[in-house]
Amino acid sequence: MARPPDPEKHHALARAAVDVLQREGLSIPASRLAEALGIKRPTLLYHFPTYGHLVETALTDILQEQAAFVMEQVNKHHHPVDRLYAQMLAVHAFHAGREARMVFLTQAIAATAGTRVTEILENANAVFEVFRAAQVAAIEEGVAQGLVKATHASALVAVVRALVDGLMVQRVLTNVELAPVHALVWEHLLAPLKSGDSAATPAQPQASTTAARKRAQLRKTTTSRRVRAARRHQGRKP
Repeated sequence: MARPPDPEKHHALARAAVDVLQREGLSIPASRLAEALGIKRPTLLYHFPTYGHLVETALTDILQEQAAFVMEQVNKHHHPVDRLYAQMLAVHAFHAGREARMVFLTQAIAATAGTRVTEILENANAVFEVFRAAQVAAIEEGVAQGLVKATHASALVAVVRALVDGLMVQRVLTNVELAPVHALVWEHLLAPLKSGDSAATPAQPQASTTAARKRAQLRKTTTSRRVRAARRHQGRKP
């Protein structure tokens, strides 16, 4: 009976393989992909029978890491409007310089997952659904407590999410500068919703781009180490 794949090696290979697929395209043969990763084709197929499995693993991995990073930034703030703004900044900081990766992964899912596309996307959305529901509840509670002016909480959260996702695409297509957009969203959409004493000193949460870059470098270093480890063990039978 074959050993189950080592989880760390499995995820490291998925990340490294996605970088190759993004550069070379989804039509690259598995043998060439394996060669680029420094492993044998059977080892690649042992971990990922199809490119769909590979892309799904990488997408889920990145979304979970994003969720942890965003929550860390959001939890630095208490006012529900500040937390909503912190979410936008944190997502964009997490993907800074790598926005094309997420666009590629979502496109690759559609191209490789076949009949499982809907299931995979629903699973990906499930990572954020609990967070979204909590944001809506926090805004509604803020309205009830007089901290937030009357508004449609669910619609507000949906607008912010649409801006988060849409600006990611715009970064890829036009390299738009996000800082002026963030400032406009804060000044004209979010800050005006704060009421009472909370409006006197409007906090503008700042997600740490530096911290995100350090995390990105750590991910890159860790992935490189894990891939090198996979190469050392490539001669072993699964």
